[in-house]
Amino acid sequence: MENISARNMWENFLGTHAKPTLVEPKVIQFYNTEQDADQHADLVLNNAKKAFSYPLLGLQYRKEGLPKIGSFLIIIDGRGHAKCIAKVTAMALKPFFSIKEDYMRQEGYNDLEHWKAVHWKYFTSELAPYGRTPKDSMIVVCVTFEKVYG
Repeated sequence: MENISARNMWENFLGTHAKPTLVEPKVIQFYNTEQDADQHADLVLNNAKKAFSYPLLGLQYRKEGLPKIGSFLIIIDGRGHAKCIAKVTAMALKPFFSIKEDYMRQEGYNDLEHWKAVHWKYFTSELAPYGRTPKDSMIVVCVTFEKVYG
């Protein structure tokens, strides 16, 4: 794990739990800007955000596997400081157009149109390096989690 702050938090977490996992957690930052990353890390800390999404196509281009239920995530802020540890509780693949308000609220949003606009912009930047653009029918990886430490 390259992020020192995340490594320190993970070591502290392992030191306080009887059944440590041997699988290194994934370190994640929400969105592309420092401000957005800070805002969404704070939402997790306040238990207002319990889900996140990204395009399946981006995952495939980066040759990353789907998140596994029970795996751990270290959530960092916009400067790379570890804020908390979360555990993946569910993962689903859904077409973008099928995202509903119940899931949107789990991501910490109150307005579905705003969620769609924000995610469309984020997915556009996520897919641009691969010469791809989002589509309403694109498959979205929808991950739900619970904060377990921090």
